[in-house]
Amino acid sequence: MASAFASLPPILQPKEEDIQMMLSAGVHTGTKNSDDAMKEYIWRRRNDGVHILNIGKTWEKLMLAARVIVAIENPEDVVAISARPYGMRAVLKFAHYTGAQSIAGRFTPGTFTNQITKQFREPRLLVVTDPRTDSQAVRESSYVNIPVIAFCDSDSPLQYVDVAIPANNKGKYSIGLLYWLLAREVLRLRGTVSRAADWDVPVDLFFHRDPDELKKADEEQQAKLDDAAAAAAAATTAPVYEEGVVRAPEEVGVVDPAMAAAPMDAAAGFDASAGAAAPAGGFDAGAAAAPAAAGGWEGDAQQAAGSQW
Repeated sequence: MASAFASLPPILQPKEEDIQMMLSAGVHTGTKNSDDAMKEYIWRRRNDGVHILNIGKTWEKLMLAARVIVAIENPEDVVAISARPYGMRAVLKFAHYTGAQSIAGRFTPGTFTNQITKQFREPRLLVVTDPRTDSQAVRESSYVNIPVIAFCDSDSPLQYVDVAIPANNKGKYSIGLLYWLLAREVLRLRGTVSRAADWDVPVDLFFHRDPDELKKADEEQQAKLDDAAAAAAAATTAPVYEEGVVRAPEEVGVVDPAMAAAPMDAAAGFDASAGAAAPAGGFDAGAAAAPAAAGGWEGDAQQAAGSQW
């Protein structure tokens, strides 16, 4: 790999991890069409007709673009533009970490040429995601002599482009990785980030995120939180049963059967005495005997009163 990047100084040569990231993101994948000016950046053509870009030249042009950006004294004089939706997030993150300006979305005609407009700007350098999609900005830059750095696919026009970086400018992972590599190299050349350590900013922040996917992910996360809260509430309200522990009979305190029979006999004796106290004639006979007893009591009372008289 060192021979492929012999034109670069050792400090600027890529690591194996960088090349693996570029290959996994599909930076080398072009289109079925090709522009005549991009022939020198095309390595070969696959059987299905898709052109494969030379990833070694991609890295060399990334290093050249980073050196051009660092040469601008004021970082705010650099403007990164992306009308393609996959590059909007990458452009905003690139501008945030490097101190540049960004134009994400539709480019207003006259931004570089019409001084009456509110969005009038006078940058010294332009970074473009796609020369075909951002053709209005590239054309206006030629009117006011602004150099242009552009990510160019195999079919991209190179008119008014000063530094062409051959790369896949249609995939969201490819665009995000390219801007991440460019921002990292700019910060390294400025001395903000050390080359000995990895950049603490993950490349995922530069990838495009679909609003529908974000909404769906938020709904799934909220559903999980609701299920967890419901499970916690059910666990707090449900009775807690302790696990049964087998103990020895002496620990439990089992009553001796002989001792347990005594209370039963006493209870039986109580019932028997109650049955003996009942009249032999049954309940009706007992009820008839009750008034007799009451009458006898009254007779005794009268006799006692007669004796007093």
